[in-house]
Amino acid sequence: MNIKIIVAAHKPYQMPKDGIYMPLHVGHTGKMDIGFQGDDTGENISEKNANFCELTGLYWAWKNLDADYIGLAHYRRHFVKNKHSRDKWGRVAEKSDIEGILQSVDVILPPKRNYFIETTYDQYAHAHHAVDLDRTRDILKENYPEYMPAFERCMKSTSGHKFNMFIMKREQLDSYCRWLFDILFELEKRLDISDYSINDQRVFGFVSERLLDVWIKTNQVEYREMPVLFMEKQNWVIKGTNFLKRKFA
Repeated sequence: MNIKIIVAAHKPYQMPKDGIYMPLHVGHTGKMDIGFQGDDTGENISEKNANFCELTGLYWAWKNLDADYIGLAHYRRHFVKNKHSRDKWGRVAEKSDIEGILQSVDVILPPKRNYFIETTYDQYAHAHHAVDLDRTRDILKENYPEYMPAFERCMKSTSGHKFNMFIMKREQLDSYCRWLFDILFELEKRLDISDYSINDQRVFGFVSERLLDVWIKTNQVEYREMPVLFMEKQNWVIKGTNFLKRKFA
């Protein structure tokens, strides 16, 4: 299998050694070179990185990479094997691990993230701006009404596949990206983000995380989940406290 997994990065960082991984400098336009392939060659939207996050890398891969399977990972977050090891980098999935799964399905996703006490819509509204999803709903209703039932179910769900991480067969990726970027480019026209914080201006990356399951469910795409590991230590006390503050403040 010809598999390429782009690893979105914006600074120098350790990368997996397996040849299927391709470090990609997202938002490369106007930035200093860090030794990785930039996302500003060929057909690209590199200049939109402040608002589209790792999606500028996905767009570049969609338009410019020649591979049977294309994946998206992050420099600090990777798909890993079902093995426990003190060496985190030794746990990163290799080609043979991924090939074994792709023999039975066309799509690999990370495990669902569960919010338990609030829905996908409520979590987004507490963390960002509800209007982002409201405008997205309008676009779907106008241009892709067949996706509305799945959108409403996903918004009411307390779990979902997040992180903008996946590995897809080329045909599936083409279908997903045509749909996704058509929606996001239209959303870009309808949203005024001039008063958003720097973090909330990453809106199109955040919205896309909530749209993946909508596409999966509507198209009845079969997938397998693969564990994901964050390569740095996380303070779960602080993360949990911030989560509760957003909900109840």
